[in-house]
Amino acid sequence: MFGSLRNYFSNDLAIDLGTANTLIYCRGKGMVLNEPSVVAVRTDKGNSNKLDVRAVGKEAKSMLGRVPGNIDAIRPMKDGVIANFTVTEQMLKSFIKKVHTPSIFTPRPRIVICVPYGSTQVERRAIKESAEAAGAKEVFLIEELMAAAIGAGLPVSEAIGSMVIDIGGGTTEVGVISLGGIVYASSVRVGGDKFDQAIIDYIRRNYGMLIGEPTAEFIKKEIGSAFVSSEVRELEVKGRNIAEGVPRAFSISSNEVLEALNEPLNQVVGAVNKALEQTPPELGADIAVRGLMLTGGGALLKDLDRLLMEETGLPVVIADDPLSCVVRGCGIALEGIGKIEDSIFCFG
Repeated sequence: MFGSLRNYFSNDLAIDLGTANTLIYCRGKGMVLNEPSVVAVRTDKGNSNKLDVRAVGKEAKSMLGRVPGNIDAIRPMKDGVIANFTVTEQMLKSFIKKVHTPSIFTPRPRIVICVPYGSTQVERRAIKESAEAAGAKEVFLIEELMAAAIGAGLPVSEAIGSMVIDIGGGTTEVGVISLGGIVYASSVRVGGDKFDQAIIDYIRRNYGMLIGEPTAEFIKKEIGSAFVSSEVRELEVKGRNIAEGVPRAFSISSNEVLEALNEPLNQVVGAVNKALEQTPPELGADIAVRGLMLTGGGALLKDLDRLLMEETGLPVVIADDPLSCVVRGCGIALEGIGKIEDSIFCFG
């Protein structure tokens, strides 16, 4: 009796458990949470190294690079899969608690959660078990590409070829979808994190300065670009001079950021070209008319659509609110459990 009452008061959730951000969609409410996938923990060495969670999400991200020795700001997801099971479980518990209205019953929602296309069965099992340990009654897994395509409004169930390029924090996934299934897919471990690291390496190599990930991300968002522009923008940032060992300010231009991003961008373009080569001719004809659909946070990089248009000769469309495409697709799948084809789920 109490179990059925507890389920009645529970709201089912769809979760995009990303490398950079975790987004949650609640049945009947829409998207209710968008927080960085970061957890700040204090290790109690006197108590069998027990983890003491100090902050999760935005508060924890603000601590990156600024924590004392006994506190770690951890990103438990790497390349779209779980790198730290215990911390991921604590993060999910915190987020689920945040989006549920407080009640006398412990909520046990059904959860639809996305997984990268290239993930192994072991990695998928880890994601499923982590969600169950965080309090899920039942877990359904859906591939990120399928969720992104559904969220972008592509006709995934029709006999029409649709190509989606989902650029996340840890991976870029490229896939061709038709008749409710993935015809071709590939995943490369390049995403927003690699873009940030490329900027860090470039500044260290050319300026002799050290900057952190938050600063690199700021540079990318402010003056980052994927294509040469006639307008050259400059940004003043601060870092530590390696030779002098003291903080210094310096200016970097948008053309230099473009040069820094050249290698990871080439990997993205290479993955798209390979997918087009492997696409069956009839579906390729559909894609030539309909174009490529860009989703994920990486799609927000300035002129990325222009770069892909130049390299492929095909039209490129950026999805509405590309950052939330995957969680919206998960939400549509959640609303349709029992009504839509089970084939879109990996297993549940």
